[in-house]
Amino acid sequence: MSKTVRVVLSGCGGMSNTWFNAAKTFDDIELVGLVDIVPDAAQRRKAEHGLTNAVIGSDLEAVIKETHAEAVFDVSIPEAHYGTTMTALNNGCHILGEKPMADTMAHAREMMDTAKKNRLTYAVIQNRRYNKDIIAFRDLVQSGGIGDITTVNTDFYIGAHFSTGKDTPDFRDSMPHVLLLDMAIHSFDQARFVSGKDPVSVYCHEWNPKGSWYDHGASANCIFEMTDGVIYTYRGSWCAEGLNTTWECDWRVIGHGGSALWDGAADVKAVAVDNSEGFISPGVAIAISPPEDIEFTGHRGLIRDFIDHIKGDGDVPQTVCTDNIKSLAMVHAAIESAETGRKVEI
Repeated sequence: MSKTVRVVLSGCGGMSNTWFNAAKTFDDIELVGLVDIVPDAAQRRKAEHGLTNAVIGSDLEAVIKETHAEAVFDVSIPEAHYGTTMTALNNGCHILGEKPMADTMAHAREMMDTAKKNRLTYAVIQNRRYNKDIIAFRDLVQSGGIGDITTVNTDFYIGAHFSTGKDTPDFRDSMPHVLLLDMAIHSFDQARFVSGKDPVSVYCHEWNPKGSWYDHGASANCIFEMTDGVIYTYRGSWCAEGLNTTWECDWRVIGHGGSALWDGAADVKAVAVDNSEGFISPGVAIAISPPEDIEFTGHRGLIRDFIDHIKGDGDVPQTVCTDNIKSLAMVHAAIESAETGRKVEI
C-alpha cells in the first residue's frame, strides 16, 4: 500500500463533518471520493472541506473503481451499513464504519465473514474507547482495588432533539428501537470495555414515554448477565428532559471489596472496604490518579489506528468487527427480549 491511503467516504449527512474534520488532520489520508444518494450533499461537503479533486457520485462501487480507493469510511445511516460494507469489501477496500455494525446479526456475521475471506480489515467506530477518562476508569476498575467485579450499572438520560421541525426530519424520528439500536451500542460496548466481560443473556423492557418526540422505543431498561457472573444493568432514555447525564453515562461498578463511581466526565470516586465487623463496613477512599493524556481521542484515535493497521504499521484495531460483533449482539438480543417479553440468551 502506498504511503498515502486513498479513501472514499460514503454518507455525507451531518455526522460526516466529524469524520472530515478528523481525517484531514492526517497527511497520509487522501479523500479521493464522496458518495451520497443525494449528490448535492456530497457536493456541499466537497466545497466545505476544500476537496477540490474528490470524485462525487451516488454509486459507491463506481466511485471506488474510478478513484482506485484502498479504503472506505462508512458514515451512512444504520440500515445502509450492510450494503456499504459488502460493496467495499467485495471491491478490495478495507472499511471503517459508523456504529452500529449492522441492522441484523445475520448481516453482521456475513460482513465479518466477507472481511475474513477477502483478507481485509473491517472495524467499527466506538469512539468512547478513545476517551482518556474512560481508559482511566477502566484501569481503576480492573486494578483489583475494589476486588473482583460483581455488578456494573449505567444510567443514560439525554433529551436529544435531532430534528428541528417537520421540514428537517432526522432518520431517528421514525426509527424502530431507536435508543437500543442507534445509541445503546455505545453504552454496551463501554460496559464490555470497562468490565472486561462479555454478554451471556439479557432481559429488556422498552417503551416510548408520554411526551416522546420519537415514534418508537425512546426508553429502555436492560439486565445483562455477563461472563464470570457479573450483572450489568442499563437504564436509558433519549427523551429525558432536564438533569441530563453525560453522553458517556453515569457509572457505578461494585466489587466484592469496594465500589467505584464515574460521572462520564472527569469525576471519579472509589472506596475500598476493609471488611471489619459492624453493620456497615467502613471504607477507605482510593487515591485517584489523573488520566494520562492520549495522543489521539475520539474519531481521530479510531481513524489513526485503522490507517496504521492497513498500512502495516500498527496492531489490529481494538474495534475490529470480530470484537465489535459482541457488543452488537447485546443490542439485538435486547431488541429480541423487548419484542418477546422474555430473557434471551446471547
